[in-house]
Amino acid sequence: MLALRLPKEIEDRLDDLARKTGRTKSYYAREAILEHLDDLEDLYLAEQRMRDNPQFISFNEVLQKLDIDLGNPDEA
Repeated sequence: MLALRLPKEIEDRLDDLARKTGRTKSYYAREAILEHLDDLEDLYLAEQRMRDNPQFISFNEVLQKLDIDLGNPDEA
């Protein structure tokens, strides 16, 4: 079981959507969580890895390590 406190504006929008579609507010809250949970987990993992190992390389170094040649955009 999960209880959420939402800002009034969001609660009103959720009420309106539920009323217009015949679905419950819980349905839409569950859908939103399921839709974004993977992204939130990925973000947390990336932030944790950056804290634990704050080594950075440039975009050009990434391309070089992966042997990717994007060509010269000025030649197009």
